[in-house]
Amino acid sequence: MTSTLPTQAQNRSVAIWLLVMCAIVYAMVVLGGVTRLTGSGLSMVEWRPIMGALPPLSADEWQEKFEIYRQTPEFKNINPNFDVHDFKGIFWLEYLHRLLGRLMGIAFAVPFIFFAAKKYIPVPEWPKFLLMPLLGGAQAFVGKIMVASGQVDLPHVSQYRLTTHLLLAFLVFALMFWVALSRLFPRDENAAKHPWYGKTLGLFILLTITITSGGFVAGLKAGKIYNTFPMMGDYWFPPGLFALEPLWRNFFDNIVTVQFDHRLLAIATFVLVVVYWFRARTANLPARTRPAVNALLHTAVLQVALGIATLLLAVPVFLGAAHQAIAMLLFGVALYLVHALRRV
Repeated sequence: MTSTLPTQAQNRSVAIWLLVMCAIVYAMVVLGGVTRLTGSGLSMVEWRPIMGALPPLSADEWQEKFEIYRQTPEFKNINPNFDVHDFKGIFWLEYLHRLLGRLMGIAFAVPFIFFAAKKYIPVPEWPKFLLMPLLGGAQAFVGKIMVASGQVDLPHVSQYRLTTHLLLAFLVFALMFWVALSRLFPRDENAAKHPWYGKTLGLFILLTITITSGGFVAGLKAGKIYNTFPMMGDYWFPPGLFALEPLWRNFFDNIVTVQFDHRLLAIATFVLVVVYWFRARTANLPARTRPAVNALLHTAVLQVALGIATLLLAVPVFLGAAHQAIAMLLFGVALYLVHALRRV
């Protein structure tokens, strides 16, 4: 027993660090949602990863930043009446979002070097740990070009880039969470997939597709139209669903189709979660999955309620941000179940 205790303790230490990193990624996603919903994302024109860590510290520096912002399409087309005080209100959210990204890099690098030096993380496992900051860097780069797309001609970011930016954040979260769970629940050599693994994985994939469709809703601001439920205005199938050519463009570029698809996917996902929970009550599942199955249902109910309220009220900032935040919690619960049933 004494020979296994240090390994268990090391696994737990690494897992706790990764779960803290997951919490930071979660905070990044929530803050990013607030930044988007408040129209703050285009307030910082310059991209200075190192020197840009400090905010303006004097009235002259604030005026200088504001003068740069005044040259942007967002100021000219949306906020022409802004003064320096108004500018500060949107600047701080984007600044805090970028600052948290920098802090996340430090929070990953320092413990990783320590754990690697202490051999808590064996050399053969380094690649999957190093993949985490690489994906984080890719996510930041997509964020850079996403913001840049809104600073030329029109103050609007591409829905493709916004959705990619969101999905990369979810991917970083998923990788960190999965590795943390693998440390907390090491795989037995004789373990095999549980009979419920396939249907759980299928539900997780459907949930991920639904979240992806939500990214396009956010990018196109599709929540601002048809603010009724369950019908879209007076229609179950609103006009203009396939107005664009070729046909596939409607699913990504047509604001009506994008909202319709997200509604349909969200309802289908919710119904399947309810069926999954109902059948799981009598299934022979591992003990550690029972609380997660209940959490899956509770979180899905909350997410659907938030989604409907967000739509009916035309996407107020608080509800829109909460809807995105709960989506990530639901994603995490589903991923936990996939991990728990992959090897039993």
